[in-house]
Amino acid sequence: MDQIIVKTPAKINLTLEIVNKREDGFHNIQSIMQLIDLYDYLTITVEESDKEEIILFGTSDEIPYNEKNLVYKAAKLFFDFLSSYEDSYFAEQKFRVNINIEKNIPISAGLAGGSTNAAGTFYGLNKIFDEVIPKDKLHKLCEQLGSDLNVCLEGGCLLATSRGEVIKKLPFRDYNVSLIKPINLGISAKEAYTKYSQMENKPKYDYTHKMIDAIMIGTDLRQFLYNDLETAVFNDYKELQTIKNIYPDSIMSGSGSTYFMLNQKAEPLDGYWIKNDLRFISKGVEEVIV
Repeated sequence: MDQIIVKTPAKINLTLEIVNKREDGFHNIQSIMQLIDLYDYLTITVEESDKEEIILFGTSDEIPYNEKNLVYKAAKLFFDFLSSYEDSYFAEQKFRVNINIEKNIPISAGLAGGSTNAAGTFYGLNKIFDEVIPKDKLHKLCEQLGSDLNVCLEGGCLLATSRGEVIKKLPFRDYNVSLIKPINLGISAKEAYTKYSQMENKPKYDYTHKMIDAIMIGTDLRQFLYNDLETAVFNDYKELQTIKNIYPDSIMSGSGSTYFMLNQKAEPLDGYWIKNDLRFISKGVEEVIV
């Protein structure tokens, strides 16, 4: 039996701009995504078995522990891929996998909690099997499951384009981060993108490339923080308006409902989850050495 513990970091969108809608129903985006040191933890145990089993459990009562979970889908895809290896041990052998998910990243928060768990599952299983799948192919598996997995696997600061799965590494800058999330409000990506599609006047600022220039020359990034999806959902939720009224320099991450600030602390606020003293990190999912 083999076991690994993987820490899977949250991400924030320093910029998120919608380029256009694709024929497959998704949207092309340009976004600068940054990993931060807020982690979920996966404890993955694998042993040989006479049948394939993927068993999930964990600390949250807000997520499914079945085939609907991205962690389950990642484990299934991983072993399906290995079983396709011809004349291989993996073509015949089945495995029992137990994955304990310790959730610290809020659910439906725009912080890639599900995506980073799935990327961590790919990473952890691949480590257990001595990195049998090259990293470029691991990225291809990530592409099949979602838009943020590649960012979470690679880590640091990245320009994400297409659906978010095409990534380019950017220089690392160090900032403090504070998060503010309405406790009883989660916004799905489907809702946010649908509301954006319904907007008549869609702004086109190209803050993404302005921020890239700022990253490259070392100037302050905060003037270019921007999110098209915030524009789409802001007027529908008084909870978001409350955050913006108190902290006008805050910006929404992903499809929300989490807001973040750089180099500014948030004070306790009734009805809101607050997390201060976080930082940008230069890595993505990684093994916990115990």
